[in-house]
Parts: sequence; C-alpha cells; structure tokens
Amino acid sequence: MLVDNHGRTINYLRLAVTDRCNLRCFYCMPESGIKYVNRKDLLSFEEMERLLRIFSASGVSKLRITGGEPFVRKGIMEFLEKASLIKGIEEINVTTNGTFTAEKVWQLESLGIRSVNLSLDSLDKNRFFDITRRNEFDNVMKTFDRLLESSIKVKINMVVMEGRNIEDILPMVELTRNNKVDVRFIEEMPFNGTEGQGNATLWPSSKILAHISEKYELEKSIDPPNSTSQNYQPFGHKGSIGIIAAYTRTFCGSCNRIRLTPQGLLRTCLYSNVGVNFRDLLRSGASDEEIGNQLALTVGKRAKDGFKAEKLRDNTVSESMATIGG
Repeated sequence: MLVDNHGRTINYLRLAVTDRCNLRCFYCMPESGIKYVNRKDLLSFEEMERLLRIFSASGVSKLRITGGEPFVRKGIMEFLEKASLIKGIEEINVTTNGTFTAEKVWQLESLGIRSVNLSLDSLDKNRFFDITRRNEFDNVMKTFDRLLESSIKVKINMVVMEGRNIEDILPMVELTRNNKVDVRFIEEMPFNGTEGQGNATLWPSSKILAHISEKYELEKSIDPPNSTSQNYQPFGHKGSIGIIAAYTRTFCGSCNRIRLTPQGLLRTCLYSNVGVNFRDLLRSGASDEEIGNQLALTVGKRAKDGFKAEKLRDNTVSESMATIGG
C-alpha cells in the first residue's frame, strides 16, 4: 500500500501519455498552441509500462489515461492492451476529446476499459467551435453515440465558463433524461498556458448547483469514496450529474491520486509543480526497487491540499493543462 504523510491511501494514477492535442480549447492552451515537449524527452510506452508494473506492485490499482489528447499518440491502442494485462491494475479509464475515438470504441470495450470521460463543453456546434477553435463537433458526437451503444460507462466533462457556455448547463442536464450518462460540471481552473490567468467570473460549484436546481428536482446521491464530484440524480432521469469543485478544491481531504506527466514528472497534486522525474530515474539505470522506494518517498511528502501545494510552487500557475495531464 502507498500511504501519504496525511494517512491517505494512494491507489489512483493519472498517466498523461502526450502533451499534444488537436484542439485549442481556450481554457487549456493559447490559440497558437504550446511549446511541445521534444519527443525524445517523452516517456516511451515501454518506460510507461515498466513504471506501471512498479507502481502497481506498490499499490496503484486504478489507472486513468489522459493527455493532451491520448489518441493522437501513435501506438496508444497497443499500449492500452499491454496495460490491461499488468497484474494489480484492476481498472483502466480514459479521458478523450472524442475527435479520433469513434472507430476505437469497440476495441476499447474489448480491452475492458471501464469508463470514458468525454470532454464536451457545449452541445451547440457554434459555441463548441468558439471554445475549441476547431470544427470537430460532429466527430465528438459520433464518439458519444458509439459510446452509448457500448458497455463502457460514459461520462461527459463540461468546464463551466461565464460568457462561453452557461446556456449549455441545462441542455447538458437534459441529456441525462433518456441516456445513461454521467454529466460532470467542472469549475474552470487556471491552467491555460498563459501567465496570470484568473477566475474573476468563476462559477463555483454552489452556483452551478443552484442554477440547475431552479429547473430540476435533484436527489443527492451517495458519493463513492475519494470522489472528486458531488453527485446528484435528477428526478426521473436515467443518467446523473456531478459537480467538481476543481478550483475551490473542497475534495482535497480524501485525495487518492497522483499524476505522471508525459515527460515522467510525478506530481502529487494538480496545483503543485514540484516532483521527482521518473524518466530520469529509468534512464539512469535505477532498479525497480529503487524506483519503488522513490515513489514511496515522494508520496510521503505530499501537500495537505491544493492550496498548500499552490503556495509551495516556485512560480505562479501558468501551465497548459495539456502538459500536466488533463
């Protein structure tokens, strides 16, 4: 078991397989894109596989594959197949923007992928384009339809943004009426790859909930252990909704997650920018035992919550979400 210095068991790894993405969502990166990591500086799939074996032996049992957009990286399906066979990894989930995913749904299902989180910030084609700066709405909706036909649990991630997609909140809830889908409304975070991004017009989780409750009768669900979302069941709907306080960070006390960036930096909190580079450990010839020991040491020095982690940063928050794992 991996236990941090606050007594929390760590069993969930978010693995970013690439920092590249074909969309340019304004809350994630500048319109011109970001300076991508040199390919030789990325973890290879072989290195990721070895780290997964070491991490799983240390107690990591749940894996989420993120990016960037994971399906832009060549060889991702072969890697997922190998990851699904690693002893100790009991659950694999994927987060994707859905632009390249429709034709891969049946293969994902055959690999036993537990759930897919589909990033979708608007159900309006024009607003989708304004947010993503790309005309990919139809491809994303094709992926959504394919996922609904599969046995994979479907979640939609919608970042709530004043002046951008507030009109989509209620239509997103309506999407759960006849579809067994979980729509999760996420507070906007300061990770768009520019200096000084703030949240002056932030819609906090309480405001999102109040807005939805004006139209829908909601029953509070029992939240799973370590859940990042407060979950609700709209009366008479097949699906459910969740609200994630990603900026106000009310869920930190039960956090069981660590993150591995595409270049191998292990971050114990989204808001931290310090950590140990496991790529360098691998390439310097470290043994599995040495890497496992370093994992335990790193987890044993976690900040108590996202606010503490942010205070320990050596600069202001300015990364793109694509560089730290979606």
